[in-house]
This record gives sequence, structure tokens and C-alpha cells, in this order.
Amino acid sequence: MIATINNFQIDLSKPIDISIPLTNTDANPIAWYLEKPEISPVVFGDWTGSVKAGASTNFNTIVFNPHAHGTHTECLGHITKDFYSINQCLTHFFFLAELISVEPEVQGEDLVITLNSILTALDVILKFGVPKEALIIRTLPNLESKKHKNYSNTNSPYLSEEAARYICESGIKHLLIDLPSVDKEHDEGKLVSHKAFWNVKNINQINSDARLDATITEMIYVPDAIKDGSYLLNLQIASFENDASPSKPVLYKI
Repeated sequence: MIATINNFQIDLSKPIDISIPLTNTDANPIAWYLEKPEISPVVFGDWTGSVKAGASTNFNTIVFNPHAHGTHTECLGHITKDFYSINQCLTHFFFLAELISVEPEVQGEDLVITLNSILTALDVILKFGVPKEALIIRTLPNLESKKHKNYSNTNSPYLSEEAARYICESGIKHLLIDLPSVDKEHDEGKLVSHKAFWNVKNINQINSDARLDATITEMIYVPDAIKDGSYLLNLQIASFENDASPSKPVLYKI
């Protein structure tokens, strides 16, 4: 099926899924010091919700944390005192997006995605004439182990506050990245890049120009076969009234 969006031709029959599926195995990525997700049949007395166990249906309960167990999309409610729901903040689901590959820079014991490392790519985006609504950052080296890694206590690469602020000021509302967080793992709760991207100046009383409709999607995986460039992004979430939801970002070539 071919669709025309902003004069671009999009083949909707060729989706490119950049999410990581949630499983209850050791193949599931993990962050923030939790164990792997739990997926198990409901048990009522001598009845087990499994066709293999003799039931008429499979009837599983799933226990997971969206921030820790795979691809997820979050709104500014992730860092605010007042409650904001991703289900209320994200109400449109198709966006023009740009995929870039960036190698984090060594800064002491950290690996940091700096403004200098993405500035050239973002300048190209802004010269295209068609504003991009989403930015997808693939970090290098692009190891397949990202899909299975336990990130806890690994001091993963992160986005600098300066870079996050520039992305915000560029008008990009949806940031997707293949890391467990845009912020440093142990940062004393400062969350400077989250705050800069959402333009949140006070977590206790949200400023009027905070970006309620902007989102951050973390723990994606973009295979090397997917080239840098422009795509149509379909950002799918589950209807959770929560600051974050497991998500399924899907790209389409333009």
C-alpha cells in the first residue's frame, strides 16, 4: 500500500520495527537494578491458564516495568511532581523523523553524546525545508548486544544537557535513542537532559512553556542495515495512564 504524506511516497507494506520485544527470558534487556519480566499462567486452585496444562486458553499474567524492561516511551510526567500520562500527552502517532548515527565522546570515565557530535547532522535536518518532528539516535558501535544487555551499574553513554537543550530548541518533539536513559545512570537525581528536552524548569510547579506533547523513547535498536536518513515514524504505545508505556516505534522509508 502506497501513501502520500507531505508529497512523500510511503510504502506502508514495508515497516521497519525498531523496538525490542519483551520476554521473560535472559534475552530481555534490563536496566535500573530489576530482574527480568515475569510472564506466567494464572493459577486458580488446580486450574492453570495454559493450553499445555489442559486449559482451553492461555491466560498469562505479565509483571514488568516499562522503564527497565525494553523499548518504552515516556512523557514529562516521568520527572514531575504532578501526574502526567503518556496516554494523554501523546495523541498523534505519525511523524517525519531523521535517523542519525553518533559515536559518544570520552569525557573522563563517561561516554557522552555531545552537542558537537550531533550538531552537523541536526544542521542538515534543518536545511531540508521540511521540519522534522522526531530524531532517532543510533549510538556507535552498534552492538547487537544492546537487545539483551543488563545495563544496571554499567555507566552507559548518555546525552549531554547542552545537546538535549539544542534538540528542544530545534523544535524536535520526539527523541528516540538506543540507550536506557538520556541521562547519566548515577547523576544524584539531577536528570538534566530530561529536564532540558522537556523544558521543565521546576518539577514541583510546571512552567507554562514546558513541552507537554514531547516524548522520549529509550531502549530502541536500529540494525546497521537501516541507513541514516529521513523516515516516516509511527510511534505506537499501549493505552496506559502512566508516565510511560511500552512502545513499538516503526519506521517507513521515504
